[in-house]
Amino acid sequence: MNDEQPIKLQCPTCQTTVFWSEAYPHRPFCSERCKLIDLGEWASENHRIAGEDALPQNDDEY
Repeated sequence: MNDEQPIKLQCPTCQTTVFWSEAYPHRPFCSERCKLIDLGEWASENHRIAGEDALPQNDDEY
């Protein structure tokens, strides 16, 4: 068994310290709330991965 300390990181939403262990089931987030806030940011396209769109956006075809 490994006696090393778990990895320490910051919650991406609120910057609270989180350890990568079973004690933090929402890791890398500190809580379900921060996890849902981040999901909402992706859903509203406030978070995006840089690069070209995979498919061309052309609304005229419909």
